[in-house]
Amino acid sequence: MALTVTAINAAKPRTKPYKLADGLGLYILIAPTGGRLWRMNYRFLGQQKTLSFGSYPDVSLAKAREKRSAAREALADGRDPFEVRKANVREAKAKLEETFKAIAVEWLSRLEIEGRAPATLQKLRWLLDLSYPLIGNRPIADLTALELLEVLRKVEVRGRYETANRLRSTFGTIFRYAIVTGRAQRDVSVDLRGALITPKPTHRAAILDPKALGGLLRAVDAHDGQPAVRIALKLLPHMFPRPGELRMAEWKEFDLEAAVWTIPPEKTKMRRPHKVPLTEQVLEMLAELEPITGGGAYLFPSIRSAERPITDNTLNAALRRLGYGKDEVTAHGFRATASTLLNEMGKWHPDAIERQLAHVESNDVRRAYARGAHWDERVKMMQHWSDYLDGLQAGAKILKGKFRQR
Repeated sequence: MALTVTAINAAKPRTKPYKLADGLGLYILIAPTGGRLWRMNYRFLGQQKTLSFGSYPDVSLAKAREKRSAAREALADGRDPFEVRKANVREAKAKLEETFKAIAVEWLSRLEIEGRAPATLQKLRWLLDLSYPLIGNRPIADLTALELLEVLRKVEVRGRYETANRLRSTFGTIFRYAIVTGRAQRDVSVDLRGALITPKPTHRAAILDPKALGGLLRAVDAHDGQPAVRIALKLLPHMFPRPGELRMAEWKEFDLEAAVWTIPPEKTKMRRPHKVPLTEQVLEMLAELEPITGGGAYLFPSIRSAERPITDNTLNAALRRLGYGKDEVTAHGFRATASTLLNEMGKWHPDAIERQLAHVESNDVRRAYARGAHWDERVKMMQHWSDYLDGLQAGAKILKGKFRQR
């Protein structure tokens, strides 16, 4: 006779457990403590087995019957209901472990092992932190384009259009990683192409007028802040590296005898080593810096800890203290200054300038040629550039790349 809710509720505990059968193997076990536990007996490959469906009333009579039906369907298909349930538990656990955040963290760890720059990893972590509150705990295979768009719209409404576009691109990279590792079937972020506002390109402020550049060089030379920071500001226009490369520069990277700074690949944007010829002026600046910071690893250590370099903002903050606004000049802007004025001189091969800027040619053959063919020219060009800057700083009049004292 089939069970009823009334019969289950009326069942009283006894000194020993007893059963109330519902049929087709399903019964409820009444424990001496008063607990009511759903069980199902069945046979598989000649063996007697028992399934547990949970306790009543957490699992209702109707729900227990559903579980019985599912188990009988598995038996009809030649599958053991107990093994089916274990597989379902494993799948559910795997889904919890294959959340967007878990896979993103795994991807970031791989980038770290591959030697990505700490600054790059920090920016990626910051970017992904924007997404975790909404989709971090969602299984990546279940995510939809609309869910990603909801995250991106929250970034867009704050006017951070470039950030939103970078985040969409990062989503795509993580989905592709999930696909090749068997955790997702497709990259749903591709459905969002064209869905975001395209940011207007912004250029880092730079001084391109030689006379104004001379004024800036004189202001830097008179800088009365930290001596190491003053020297960093003096080195920037002469070598025009990316500011992150300069602030993270270590003494071991400099061969002063050969007059070469070799920036290791893990510190460059393109993940390739980059060589910078050291001019006479640069060598003099390094000689001035050596007694100040030469006892440590970094050329420009933080004032709080010699184990870390100065922060991203140190050089720009120093320029602001000199009275230059962020719309006038930035630390990164010295690269645009050098690129523009060197090209205007008409003395140097454009490839030599591009190589010195570490703008890597995408064509492998052309890149190999550029690397080998322009080093001697770059050495001459950099010395000429340092001499040119000295002339500007001294107030010389510049005519076709030559100096004439006033």
